[in-house]
Amino acid sequence: MARSVFARPVAPRANWRRRYVAWLVLLDVLAALAASRTVVTLLADADAGFWDQRVLGNVSSFSLAAFVGVPVGWLIMLVAAGAYDQRALGLGTEELKRVARASLAMAAAVSFLALGFKKDLSRATVAAIIVCLLLYTLVVRFAARVVLRRIRRTGRASQKVLLVGRLVDALAVHEVVTRNYGAGLHPVAIHLPHHPRPGERVNAPVPVYVGWDLVPLVQQLGADTIAVCGPASLESYELRKLAWQLEGTGLNLVVVPQVTDVTGPRIHVRPIEGLPLLNVDEPTISGLSLLAKSVLDRLTALVGLVLLSPVLFAIAMAIKINDPGPVMFRQTRIGHEGRAFKVWKFRTMYTDAEQRLAALQDRNESDGLLFKMKDDPRVTPIGRHLRALSLDELPQLINVLRGQMSLVGPRPLPTEDDDYRGDVRRRLLVRPGITGLWQISGRSNLTWDDAVRLDLHYVDNWSLVYDLAILWKTVSVVLARRGAY
Repeated sequence: MARSVFARPVAPRANWRRRYVAWLVLLDVLAALAASRTVVTLLADADAGFWDQRVLGNVSSFSLAAFVGVPVGWLIMLVAAGAYDQRALGLGTEELKRVARASLAMAAAVSFLALGFKKDLSRATVAAIIVCLLLYTLVVRFAARVVLRRIRRTGRASQKVLLVGRLVDALAVHEVVTRNYGAGLHPVAIHLPHHPRPGERVNAPVPVYVGWDLVPLVQQLGADTIAVCGPASLESYELRKLAWQLEGTGLNLVVVPQVTDVTGPRIHVRPIEGLPLLNVDEPTISGLSLLAKSVLDRLTALVGLVLLSPVLFAIAMAIKINDPGPVMFRQTRIGHEGRAFKVWKFRTMYTDAEQRLAALQDRNESDGLLFKMKDDPRVTPIGRHLRALSLDELPQLINVLRGQMSLVGPRPLPTEDDDYRGDVRRRLLVRPGITGLWQISGRSNLTWDDAVRLDLHYVDNWSLVYDLAILWKTVSVVLARRGAY
């Protein structure tokens, strides 16, 4: 084998995935038992169709079906739906979709069994057990994700990855996967396809190897995944040969496509004569999904304004007592398709904030269109607390109710329409949101380029499920006060 640069092997990998799947199986069984117990407790006629039937001594056929048949059947449906597939666990919405598909399959299976055995089951019982199975399983899987993310924060329970490709491509992938520790990818080394040119410096946060056989190298490193980064990393025959070499080794092969920031249903693989073609569909920014999003936004905003009215009143009184001046701050923002509108916010700065801005421009900590400053002297004491918990954004539910904003989307910026040029203008293809990928990925700690990249990723890949996932994560980010100032 050829030499390595900055090389030192790491410890062998631990098989954490099997343990995680085993815990999921146990949690799913407990969720199924809890679902059966809930239905039996709440519905008096839950045992309809099973009266006066005894098996195994004093155990009724209904108890056997509810506390044995339901958990076993639920596990079978989850396995059939791929809910334990390691590629879908711990990140994204695919795992949750598979659990939902398993619940539909469970409903169909129960209906067919009832028909086959001529059981006159209570429809309310069947519906209740399916709903409880889905809800309880989603709850325990969310809890499992939280625990897994905390473990991954320490560097454990992650796939150890060898990045293969040109240094610039490998470093780009390294930056993305290390920024999101929840993805469970931990790069341990980089393998370059060619030796650096004479005088070329190789700077990387992990050891760099050149000219090794990949399979022995990844085994020596104790890694379990090879990630081929970029189209110029390996020739097609080399990639195929590598896939053959990995057969039976238990190692994973990941190919990072040249098409970036495009995910989900927009990507389809279409094989033709052994040639896999990667089809990339246009982003869906119209149609029934967009109509459903708009209706859901306005209904949620209306309910939110009604339920939060005591909180809104308390915040308004606190602002008024803390600093004389208007409670609300309204500013022109650029929204959907470049239309300007007035955004509603609780005032968090002193009334002369705009006049003092010019004197603070040289202390701007942002590298983009916005002015950002951690210890901004223009922010009031109560304003700092409101910003930390994003409570100053709550009045924007009014903008959502009026159709000017959405619950989820790119943040509306206090700029002119002419400032949105080039790729940045794609942000205006959807309604701006109260929260978005920017907010759950670092908020004010992000660079302008990262913020734009996240916003464009949302525009290109948005869906209702994606919105719900962002809303869910927003709660934990806000409570942790990460990146808020």
